[in-house]
Amino acid sequence: MFSVQDFKTVVDQYKVIFFDAFGVIKSYNGLITGMDKTFAYLEEQGKEYYIVTNDASRSPMQLAQTYHKIGLDIIQHDRIISSGMLAKEYLDLKVNDGIVAYLGTESSAHYIDSSGLHTLPVSAITQYNIDQVNALVLLDDEGFNWFDDLNRTVNILRKRTIPAIVANTDHIYPITGTNDVSIAIGGVATMIESIVGKKFIRFGKPDSQMFMFAYDLLRERSSGAISKKDILMVGDTLHTDILGGNKFGLDTVLVLSGNTLPDDAETRIRATGIMPTYVCESAGI
Repeated sequence: MFSVQDFKTVVDQYKVIFFDAFGVIKSYNGLITGMDKTFAYLEEQGKEYYIVTNDASRSPMQLAQTYHKIGLDIIQHDRIISSGMLAKEYLDLKVNDGIVAYLGTESSAHYIDSSGLHTLPVSAITQYNIDQVNALVLLDDEGFNWFDDLNRTVNILRKRTIPAIVANTDHIYPITGTNDVSIAIGGVATMIESIVGKKFIRFGKPDSQMFMFAYDLLRERSSGAISKKDILMVGDTLHTDILGGNKFGLDTVLVLSGNTLPDDAETRIRATGIMPTYVCESAGI
């Protein structure tokens, strides 16, 4: 159905590369083989690159530090575009005052803290301040009590007509060092959404807002004209990276180094109907 192509040959055809993070650049074992050479090659060739990730658990500065720890010093915070940045932009534009409650860690709350709003974890919302809550943001699957705080979240949304913002659309993610998965905040959001009967605002792949945000930022920073035809989206997941890139009009490459494994890639492509432009073993050179 498809032929596996050499990543270097593919990347030579584009001016700008958008990379997913987990499963493309790194895995639970650390840096994926050859990725240090890939980024060195992109720098040598003068190609632009960005990490476009649904990870809203940490700020871009903190995310960049995770790459530095595994030997990829070349990636700086200004090369990272997180779905949390879209959540921040929404809050800046739509929520002027009051409390923004959140589910997640203190690190993930960086995005809403930097919006200048009064932010509180869901656990700090009581009968005395609930009337001041003007938005609720679901940021990360850690940093809260799953029983008490999920129930509290449901009741906040039952009592307040406010926007609920999901800063990471992923439903699951791999557990480090195992073949198991854990429920991500996107999965939690879907459950709560069905319970309260309200439509949440989602930011992250495969939604077009994520790619538009990255595209607008790229054009602001670029000295020359950049079109969608100049950009390649590299990902390991059909339903987020590849579907999102395809919908936005970008060429896409599915790498078989993460969520989509070589043995079941063809079956998944057939079953979903999501067709990448290219398939490569990995993005490593």
